[in-house]
Amino acid sequence: MKDIIAAALLGLGIFAGLVGLGYQASTSLIAMKTLDRSVTVKGLAEMEVKADVAIWPIPFSVVDNDLSQLYQNVSKNSEIIVAFLKEQGFSDAEITNTMPSIDDRQAQGYSDPNVRYRYGAKATISVYSTDVDKVRKAQPLILALLKEGITFATDGYDSKVQYLYNDLNTIKPEMIQQATKNAREVADKFAKDSQSQLGKIMQASQGQFTITDRDSNTPYIKQVRVVSTVTYYLID
Repeated sequence: MKDIIAAALLGLGIFAGLVGLGYQASTSLIAMKTLDRSVTVKGLAEMEVKADVAIWPIPFSVVDNDLSQLYQNVSKNSEIIVAFLKEQGFSDAEITNTMPSIDDRQAQGYSDPNVRYRYGAKATISVYSTDVDKVRKAQPLILALLKEGITFATDGYDSKVQYLYNDLNTIKPEMIQQATKNAREVADKFAKDSQSQLGKIMQASQGQFTITDRDSNTPYIKQVRVVSTVTYYLID
């Protein structure tokens, strides 16, 4: 009789243990299933900023049949342009005068009877300034130098003013915060639509910052953009 009772108690103990293990396994599976539920969203942040650097190349050309006279004319035109820039408030540190490139048409192995001048020179004076407004103001005024006989070579990419924005680190924290906030708003809406609650962040990654012109007419106004990708847990 005692053996029967002992066997029965042992069986009950084993059964209780199996029930307990089954409950724990079920609870673990439910927890794992809950952790597996997630939503991945993207948050966008955009900001318009004004360029803080302007690079203004001023290319000009000179032609002549006398090489010595050509160099004199290049030097004369350079002095006129530099004097104009200083009148507009630019310092020597902001102005760079490059060496001219000389083209000898006869040295190229052919002679075109329609070409009046043997030599041609092209030089560029560049302005690098953190005063963007000063550059924009001086640009149309330089056309007055046409009366001085200066021929500007403005038909190429090397005559285009470049506007840069170099203070990205100042606005980065604010934009990352805004992108993350926008991502959470999207995730919140998804959670409500799916009758769930939004949990903690599972994973987050920040995209690259991009800086582009706002439009072709205002290249001195930049649009800064960043997209953050965030994955949240979903809770039933």
